[in-house]
Amino acid sequence: MMSDQSDYQAALKAIDNDDSIPTGMYPGPKNAVPARDKLDKPTHYKVICISMYTKDLQRLDEMVDILKAKGMTKANRSALIRYALNEVNLDQVPQGM
Repeated sequence: MMSDQSDYQAALKAIDNDDSIPTGMYPGPKNAVPARDKLDKPTHYKVICISMYTKDLQRLDEMVDILKAKGMTKANRSALIRYALNEVNLDQVPQGM
């Protein structure tokens, strides 16, 4: 009977020899090759987190749904916010926003 550790090692060896499983997609030893090298990360955008009121988020989602119904299949929250950023007139932003 094999111990849990040797079962684990045997499973890792089998996975390592299976070319159909992408590297880094399973828990492996500390020296395992990561799924994606840090140097390969895109530099033209960043993932961020922002807070929004639930009513504003519902409105944003409704606007995305309307755009999709109009045939704009790539419409999403990010795209709509980026569009709005390009359209904002800073001279018209209220003082106490």
